[in-house]
Amino acid sequence: MKKFFAVLLALAMVLSLCSFAAADETGSVYYLNFKPEADAAWQALAKTYTEQTGVPVTVVTAASGTYSETLTAEMDKGKAAPTLFQCGNQAGLDTWADYCLDLSDTDFYKELTTHEFNLYGENGEAFCIGYCYEAFGIITNKALLEKAGYTLADIKDFASLKAVAEDIHARKDELGFDAFTSAGLDGSSSWRFSGHLANMPLYYEFRDDGVTSQPATITGKYLDNFKNVWDLYINNSSTEPSQLATATGDQAEAEFGEGKAVFYQNGTWEFSNLTGTFGMNADDLAMIPIYCGVEGEEKAGLACGTENCWAVNSQASEANIKATLDFLYWVVTSEEGTTMMAEEFGPIPFKNAKASDNVFFNDANAYIADGNYVVSWAFNYTPNVDSWRAGVVAALTQYSAGAGSWDDVVTAFVQGWATQYANQ
Repeated sequence: MKKFFAVLLALAMVLSLCSFAAADETGSVYYLNFKPEADAAWQALAKTYTEQTGVPVTVVTAASGTYSETLTAEMDKGKAAPTLFQCGNQAGLDTWADYCLDLSDTDFYKELTTHEFNLYGENGEAFCIGYCYEAFGIITNKALLEKAGYTLADIKDFASLKAVAEDIHARKDELGFDAFTSAGLDGSSSWRFSGHLANMPLYYEFRDDGVTSQPATITGKYLDNFKNVWDLYINNSSTEPSQLATATGDQAEAEFGEGKAVFYQNGTWEFSNLTGTFGMNADDLAMIPIYCGVEGEEKAGLACGTENCWAVNSQASEANIKATLDFLYWVVTSEEGTTMMAEEFGPIPFKNAKASDNVFFNDANAYIADGNYVVSWAFNYTPNVDSWRAGVVAALTQYSAGAGSWDDVVTAFVQGWATQYANQ
């Protein structure tokens, strides 16, 4: 009997070793997810993939606000470390570059429709791949635009935007609506301009100068273009420029949602409020770029950015790296994967991306698909962001009320940047 049990134990050990060898040969995937709200969706998708392929996929989701600490702890587990993880900004890449596989020659990477959201190494390695994004621009009520005698095709650059907006403003009493919503400088609204509108001159300056990390100083080369848009906003709205200091974000949203203005600068996140709270028809909505008079801007897309980037662990085994790359390819090409991504994340910058219910996301993807350049989020480089923005808002408030000059805005922008960089 003892011999019988010994034989059984030996057989079990052999079978176990064979099982481990098979798993190692086929590889497995361990994804450390950092979005708790998407955990259930990732768990379901992982289960589907394993059922279809037999490849084990484990998804572990870090608690909200603990991703960095969790990743550090998990990476210390050697062979049991994540094979797929998040690395969403330059600071993260600086920390984890030694663990990031160059993805530039993979089938997964070749499915991208844009490289604007990726993070690259010093030698051009594609270390982190942006897989979803948000966008902002000028939200447009197409129905009102058509009532004024125009279509989106009439707006291709700043000059055409200006002509349309000024005509609508001149006829506001006749039409029953104005061109722009209020450009409020109350704290609930000012971030749209000290952050998002300010992105425009920063983006073009940094593009010219090849800036890829936070600069100590800026030149303000495109601040005349910033002025172009700001003057257009405040002079073609039903709110007097002198009243902008107390105009709120809710006020601007209501003006647009209630059909009192054609144009409203904001982002993709506004879609649910406009169609839900205000009951707007999605078919009447579109988002166009923030045109500001820069040469070639007729080929601009929306201002898009993300910190949602995937990295593959270069320290994993070859089998696990292959399994992870195969899984990523499936996620961005399969019916199951692209459906989940559209439902959970909106637009994804891959060839087989599914359309989202959010038309603003679809507009962003359409600009990219048409070959327009993405206006990336240059404002992410702002030093001491709250203090710098406060200075810009103060100067804009004084200028708009006629109590200050545009030179004060330039000073707050340029000198303020150097000051906050030094303070930082």
